[in-house]
Amino acid sequence: MDPRPRPGLGSGSGFEVRVLASLGRVQGSGHHSGPWSGFGVQVQFRLVELISTLYNVFVVCNGKLSFKFDSFLNNLKCALLFMQKALAGLRRIDLDGLRWRVFDAKGQVLGRLASQISTVVQGKDKPTYAPNRDDGDMCIVLNAKDVCVTGRKLTDKFYRWHTGQVFHSSDCLVFLDDLLCSTCRYVGHLKERSLKDQMAKDPTEVIRKAVLRMLPRNKLRDDRDRKLRIFTGSEHPFGDRPIEPYVMPPRTVREMRPRARRALVRAQKKAEMQEQKANDTRKGSKDKAAEVSA
Repeated sequence: MDPRPRPGLGSGSGFEVRVLASLGRVQGSGHHSGPWSGFGVQVQFRLVELISTLYNVFVVCNGKLSFKFDSFLNNLKCALLFMQKALAGLRRIDLDGLRWRVFDAKGQVLGRLASQISTVVQGKDKPTYAPNRDDGDMCIVLNAKDVCVTGRKLTDKFYRWHTGQVFHSSDCLVFLDDLLCSTCRYVGHLKERSLKDQMAKDPTEVIRKAVLRMLPRNKLRDDRDRKLRIFTGSEHPFGDRPIEPYVMPPRTVREMRPRARRALVRAQKKAEMQEQKANDTRKGSKDKAAEVSA
């Protein structure tokens, strides 16, 4: 599977997101009901026209406008792109009767968090669950960059995928004169990326991969994937929705087994003895140096 970031969610400034959300609530069509209500599709087109107009003014003035105006224009573009990516695909989801559950990934173990998210996004926490219906709630995951892993997974876990280019039949006839190819061929190499590098590149994809690999491989998988909205920080554009924070179950840490406990005690005693021996050696060398100098 390719762990490279997909066109989905991104990170942006919370101030611009709140400004766009407020603009959408004020100027959006009030009679519209659906996933785009509260944001206003017309507002986004108006913002695009505003950005293009400001850019034309900037070009006419030969770029002599102040730096603050230029930075404001860039921030506005980034905020608009963030809103469009965060709201992508919501029009395909029937949001009637669905809850908006918020998961805080800060300090949570990746596997435990992904299992809870997969349960909620499938609707298994409801008494009306059926495997042939998609009744799961919307899941918003915050602070993806602060998720934790146990053991040595940060350096030992790898994501692997294959690169390649699709050759059509005409291309194959050009490159392979003697071979009549009617199917596509994938020419490439195996690529891999460690979990540590993937967290530095895009931490949202780590949680997404963990959740998707816990879902059944059927036709409902893509619909459930659209209900999963993951953000790197604590900002999200769904402030006007009836949000319900999800409380993670308490984590029970297993007690250390007797054999492992004895090994730990022996290791601690050995370390203390080595440290004491090193201190005695340093003290003896200092005493000898003092006698020589005297």
